[in-house]
Amino acid sequence: MTRVEDGAHAVDLAVEPFGWLLLVIFIVGYYFIAAEEKYHINKAKPALFTGTFMFMLLGGYYAFNGLDFSSFDVEIAHLILEIAEIFFFLFVAMTFIEALIERNVFDALKEKLLSSGYDYKKLFWVTGFLAFFISPVADNLTTALILSTVLITIERNNKAFLVPAAINIVVAANAGGAWSPFGDITTLMAWSAGKGTFVDFLFLFPASIVGWGITAFLLSRFVPEGSPKKIEGAEPVHIHKGGKVIIALGVFTIASAVLGKQLMHLPPMWGMLFGLSLLQLYAYTLKKYHDHDIQIYKSVSKVENDTLLFFFGILAAVGALHFAGFLAHAAHLYTMFSPTSVNIGVGFLSAIVDNVPVMSAVLKASPDIPLAQWMLVTLTAGVGGSMISFGSAAGVGVMGKLKGVYTFGAHMKYSWTIVIGYFVSIAVWYAQYEILGLYIKP
Repeated sequence: MTRVEDGAHAVDLAVEPFGWLLLVIFIVGYYFIAAEEKYHINKAKPALFTGTFMFMLLGGYYAFNGLDFSSFDVEIAHLILEIAEIFFFLFVAMTFIEALIERNVFDALKEKLLSSGYDYKKLFWVTGFLAFFISPVADNLTTALILSTVLITIERNNKAFLVPAAINIVVAANAGGAWSPFGDITTLMAWSAGKGTFVDFLFLFPASIVGWGITAFLLSRFVPEGSPKKIEGAEPVHIHKGGKVIIALGVFTIASAVLGKQLMHLPPMWGMLFGLSLLQLYAYTLKKYHDHDIQIYKSVSKVENDTLLFFFGILAAVGALHFAGFLAHAAHLYTMFSPTSVNIGVGFLSAIVDNVPVMSAVLKASPDIPLAQWMLVTLTAGVGGSMISFGSAAGVGVMGKLKGVYTFGAHMKYSWTIVIGYFVSIAVWYAQYEILGLYIKP
């Protein structure tokens, strides 16, 4: 049995024993990814092995059986292009973040919060607010890591404050990332795949902020009264020279990526790499004329390569399932049930499996659904990952920062607040898109 892949015929392995072998390899590989804490193995290792191994087997199968490689070549070419766009985009974004860290931008933010004298409830709302509005630019993982570091610096022992505050940061970072193509890898993937324009995603802002606001309000009821001990005699932290210019360059880089894609039909990574070139030139002028070396290549070296390789591996693994034909069968769910029901289910699946492979699978299945439904699945995949602590990169990152405090069990104790916020977000989407029609129609 064959199917057509961009004009080339591919064997439908979903009905063959070899195809089921690939599915078993994917499930076993994903088990080790999800059990990162149990086996103390970085998730990039099983992800990269699984993704590359599955395509080595596919290539061997086609060679052994003397099959036409044209469809295989097309799949590999598309996959390399897809991964390269995301890889370089994230590489530049991470480099800018490292440069801002080197210029003390985030340390200055941390010091300002430490010296504010806020009580626990104000800190809860301030850190959540910052997470929601920083993540659309800095991405949800980076935002969650920075603000969870602030939390553990402010208060190390009061779990009654730390747990709801950590959950609030994760939910806010994921909700904030859902309405910006730069805020979450899933949103970036949907934007890069052309499922909506940059402005289309901004229309998810009401659903994102209302859903987070409801969850935050419910969580705030569990935040204790009182204030953390203020750190006395601490040296004031200042942003190093050039830090504010790098912030401006970062904003310009984002604008370049958006305008490049929307007006010039360039992939978003192109505008990002252009911005990186400007950052490098600015670093040169700082060193030459102001004797300030921001060590841009040192910032590049600090980029989390494990994160990049994890995305490579997981996207390759999902690509192998797509080429084998499994996702074409999965796409039939959208004809068997209403797209709204399926997309709501995607959010719950994202919480269990992780939103990146789930969104990748939906995009590769490419169901024939309207813009409103693509926005819904973007929302549910992003926000739904918050329902379980390991359902999103932000949650996994905060678990690492607050070991023994923010745990799976601690998160699940309050997960009902997130589920309520999740359905509120969907209700806002429904009112906005299906009842009022308040979005840009194609």
